[in-house]
Amino acid sequence: MRRELIVVFAALWLLSVGPVVAEEGQKLLGDESDGSRAHPLHLIPLYPENEDGEKGEQIDPGSEEVMPFSTRLTCGECHTYETIRGGWHFNAVDANVPVGRPGEPWLYVRSKLGTQLAVSYRAWPGTFRPDELGLTPFEVTKEFGRHMPGGGPGELKATDIDSIGKQYISGALEINCLACHNAHPGQDQGSPTGYSVQVSARENFRWAATASCEFADVTGSAADVSMTYDPFMPDFEEKNAPRVTYDKNRFDENGQVLVEIVRESPDHRCYYCHSDVFYSDVNEATEKWSSDEDIHLSAGLTCVDCHRNGMDHHIIRGYDGEADVSDNELAATTSCRGCHLGDEHGRRPEGGRLGAPVPTHAGIPPVHFERLTCTACHSGPWPGDQTVATKTSRSHRLGTPNVNKNEQVLPHIVSPVLAVQHEGAGAESGKIAPHKMVWPAYWGNRNADGVRPLELDAVEKAVGRVFEDLDLPQSGSWPGITEEQIVEALAALKGVAADQPVYVAGGTLYRLDESGELVAEPDHAAATPYKWPIAHHVRPAAQSLGIRYCTDCHATNAPFFFGSVVVDSPVAFEEPVTKEMVEFQDISRFYAWAFSASFVFRPWFKVFALGSCGILGLVLLLYGLRALGAIARVLAEKE
Repeated sequence: MRRELIVVFAALWLLSVGPVVAEEGQKLLGDESDGSRAHPLHLIPLYPENEDGEKGEQIDPGSEEVMPFSTRLTCGECHTYETIRGGWHFNAVDANVPVGRPGEPWLYVRSKLGTQLAVSYRAWPGTFRPDELGLTPFEVTKEFGRHMPGGGPGELKATDIDSIGKQYISGALEINCLACHNAHPGQDQGSPTGYSVQVSARENFRWAATASCEFADVTGSAADVSMTYDPFMPDFEEKNAPRVTYDKNRFDENGQVLVEIVRESPDHRCYYCHSDVFYSDVNEATEKWSSDEDIHLSAGLTCVDCHRNGMDHHIIRGYDGEADVSDNELAATTSCRGCHLGDEHGRRPEGGRLGAPVPTHAGIPPVHFERLTCTACHSGPWPGDQTVATKTSRSHRLGTPNVNKNEQVLPHIVSPVLAVQHEGAGAESGKIAPHKMVWPAYWGNRNADGVRPLELDAVEKAVGRVFEDLDLPQSGSWPGITEEQIVEALAALKGVAADQPVYVAGGTLYRLDESGELVAEPDHAAATPYKWPIAHHVRPAAQSLGIRYCTDCHATNAPFFFGSVVVDSPVAFEEPVTKEMVEFQDISRFYAWAFSASFVFRPWFKVFALGSCGILGLVLLLYGLRALGAIARVLAEKE
């Protein structure tokens, strides 16, 4: 009897504990591939989030109180959402993630305050955390969520009273899986009713993914409803409230929808967030046909052929040395060097992957590979006498409605700046690479520890009257701040800054001395520009620097060393300020000039050397012949 009781209790314990153990150790259906390269069919039910943040009842498109579907709960049926959330596109708010090589930040602009700042949750040198500027995660999401695939700050819980109320109505901006993986042409990221508008204009975070797909429409705006509105108990008299209308014809008899999901994100999906526009004197147009596409894409590759990831979404960024901070097993062999030359420590040949040509670089001195990245010669626009105005999708809202298409619209990014890479660049640290660059402009507080920016709302409250009469140009550029206005603003900020109020702009720090006079400190460390490397567009070998001759770079007026870098500033200067490229390369200007000047005389030196060799050859030949004659005479005498 006792033995039977033990068996019964053991069975009950296994029944109670067993499912938990299996659930913790078991992967979901879509977490691991079975090896097939075919795209699995996604005929799936849609689930909303309920008021408790949990999975609600399956969506019925005919219901009167229909809700937007939740990607976390819908896609999370088969894919572990927490695993995906740890991917590079979504983990910026996680301080435990290695930041790696500096990348493109969010650029926050308030033109009437003369403010332009590189903002990031990642600890890239030269960037500022949003909370330093007084920006809450809700505000960051509203400002930049137009070009976010969701997650990150969009899912952080609000802590301030104002954002808590807004977040309850707007909901979280969950990871929008469809932004990358929906192959249907109706996937809408940038139309007047698409994803970007839903996030940045309407604060419809909860509805944004639904609005972006082809089988639903969303009207209304969470930004325009009263703070007492409850999205889970909708008041139909609230005309501005967000409403969802599903295409009932897309649902089968079981309430499931066929979603055209693909594993590999199509290139045009990547381009929505990762497009660049480079202006120049040669070509000021932004039309796609006026410039060549990256050579890899022209050759038939896709973005994700190089930028790969598994279910963990730890996507390869593609720089040499990334393997030191990434657990993606392909990181070492999917950089420029890794793909074309292979991993020298690999167990098998990896060079020439995906048909990549294996370069020989015949005649190029090895020092070039010690001092330059591959991209220094092969990527970005061809260096000119002066850097060019540059736009990016994320910084200039490319692809969204009513975008300002003027070349001078803020923020002001210049490129290509051929500069030395420092912290975080892995094996490329200390090497010269092409960069995009932005000059910071902000009001700050200086103490013994350095200079940090003041909260923007506090600055605006204190100095707003100083700049209220400034006219913002239609171009979207700086209105032009005078030195008199800087003096007045710094005086007004004495009650805001805990120590000494300062203004940083155009590489210069401005402060007031004891008599109230404006003092400018040029080339101040707090005014150092933020720069991030250019990887694309990659030019073919026949269009790389040095293909014609060494003087592509080594000439006394070559842009590589002596091109002008525009110093951007909201302060109204009489003359534009520029710096030389060599100032960002940790190289003496005289050394760069003297070495380049030597190439002027190298053709003469070659002629002289060849002539000297010819004369020496003739002399040696003459003496050789005379020696042969002497030997012949000696042999003749012996005979």
